[in-house]
Amino acid sequence: MFAVQFRREWLCVLRSKDEALNPLVFLFLAASLFAIGFGGSSDRLGEAAPAIIWVLVLLANLLSLEALFRRDFEDGALEQFVLFAQPQFAAVLGKVAVQWCACGLAMTLLAPLLALMLNLSAAALPTLLLGLLLGTPALSLIGAVGAALTVGLGGGGVLLALLLAPLHLPVLVFGVSATLDGGAGLAATAQLYWLAGISVLALTLTPFATAAALRISVERS
Repeated sequence: MFAVQFRREWLCVLRSKDEALNPLVFLFLAASLFAIGFGGSSDRLGEAAPAIIWVLVLLANLLSLEALFRRDFEDGALEQFVLFAQPQFAAVLGKVAVQWCACGLAMTLLAPLLALMLNLSAAALPTLLLGLLLGTPALSLIGAVGAALTVGLGGGGVLLALLLAPLHLPVLVFGVSATLDGGAGLAATAQLYWLAGISVLALTLTPFATAAALRISVERS
């Protein structure tokens, strides 16, 4: 079931490239605005770069999550998904895995360009990349629960952001802290372990929570 859903989602991504590219375009444009806004103060920009990058990654991920189940809900495929996808947690993992590859992994690969634009120190870049690689799966997995709960609601994007902000906060805090310590030449092992632990915990629990949230959304609609 995981493989079937994974393949189906990739086909959907390839057919609607604009939807997949929107978060990456937002990330690039927002980083450009920050770079322009700080003007010639490259030192101040470099100090703020870890927080800027992590916040923009979180916001771009929210843009992608808002559309995670929307297409299936609008064309009725979500009902079939809830009724016939067995085991449901494996199908949910297939959808979230594609969303992470198209958004979280893509943003991680784009991070060196963002670091260059925002004058992030070269010493902090490896920690930033590793932190994003460990932390973005948690953003996608936790976000899938919120996306499932709000899929049938009007103004779901705003509600999704309000719902997920406190849940994503630990990833943001540890990610920024790890990048700052890496840039200062300090060990960031503890923060990276926390990011990995949060992602593993999310991988263990959220597929079941997402499947339950989808059933609630379908019954409510």
